[in-house]
Amino acid sequence: MTKRPSRRTFLHAAGASLALGACARSAQLRQNATSPGAGAPEPPEGPSSGAPEEEDVELPAGGVMPMRTLGRTGVKVSLLGLGGYHIAVPDDEQESIRLVRFAIDHGVTFLDNCWDYHDGKSEERMGKALQDGYRSKVFLMTKLDGRTRATAEAQLEQSLRRLRTDVIDLVQMHEIIRMGDPEQIYGPGGAMEALVAAKKAGKIRFIGFTGHKDPDIHLAMLKMAERQGVPLDTVQMPLNVLDPHYRSFEKKVLPVLAQQGIGVLGMKPFAGGEIAKTGVVSPITCLHYPMSLPTSVVITGCDSLGVLKQALKAAYTFQPLGSERVSAILARTAELGARGEHEKFKTTERFDGTTRNPHWLTTANL
Repeated sequence: MTKRPSRRTFLHAAGASLALGACARSAQLRQNATSPGAGAPEPPEGPSSGAPEEEDVELPAGGVMPMRTLGRTGVKVSLLGLGGYHIAVPDDEQESIRLVRFAIDHGVTFLDNCWDYHDGKSEERMGKALQDGYRSKVFLMTKLDGRTRATAEAQLEQSLRRLRTDVIDLVQMHEIIRMGDPEQIYGPGGAMEALVAAKKAGKIRFIGFTGHKDPDIHLAMLKMAERQGVPLDTVQMPLNVLDPHYRSFEKKVLPVLAQQGIGVLGMKPFAGGEIAKTGVVSPITCLHYPMSLPTSVVITGCDSLGVLKQALKAAYTFQPLGSERVSAILARTAELGARGEHEKFKTTERFDGTTRNPHWLTTANL
């Protein structure tokens, strides 16, 4: 059996690494044919053809969720994380609650969310799902858009109320997609002041950031954190089977995170549905692919029980991919990924929520 690579091994073989994956459902969501600069994508309309139904997936008897350490925090979290956006896709709130609780009952401990998802509905539904003792079973994360201290503080208070908790385990600055974001966030009166103060006050435990645009922006954020002496605990970024071939987070950022002991969170595993359209790799392979990296969590967006069960099955059956399999997958995806045309979050503004809603950066109004 091929062993999962250590951080040291990864640093010497980053070029052959695989991308992070997430739930197959994310790949199957309907995508609107928007042009570059058209703004954020419209919300999914509902189940698409090909998505597994609940009865289509049989979980292995005695399945065990793999656990990993969240970087230098030392906290143990589930390899599989439940994405917050997709849980609010169902019209029925009770279905959202059912999804969250089913995931927790089957070993998922890492929950993702964001202040702006579905205009706050994602946090509200997750907060209700975490009642009745479920909050104590999870590691809860959410994200904030505000770039100033005052805005970030106001958004955080809203998130705490919606999630019905006194403490959020991890809060990340959302959509670090502009080269000026690091300076704004770390500058006088910037959002980082709000997060540091909230951590001292016991409202949050750890601090991180997310982004999907350009690995150089991630590196600038990491350098700014080092210069300001405010260490980051986690970083979230898109890593998928196309990423190594264009503007690669895997090649440029992941080795730095591994070296610094920062927890790695993955997103956009199917490149907004583009990989599923090509059929170049299977959904299970897309999930096992990232799990073979020194990642902390593979976050999945699941809007139905069938899709959630598929992700759980992938986690339960995970075995690290060997180097030959990795090479074969990268060879198959080289042409598709060469120009970034299938990673629209890198090459267009389609996925930039704060571009479509710039007031999220400066106010706590949705």
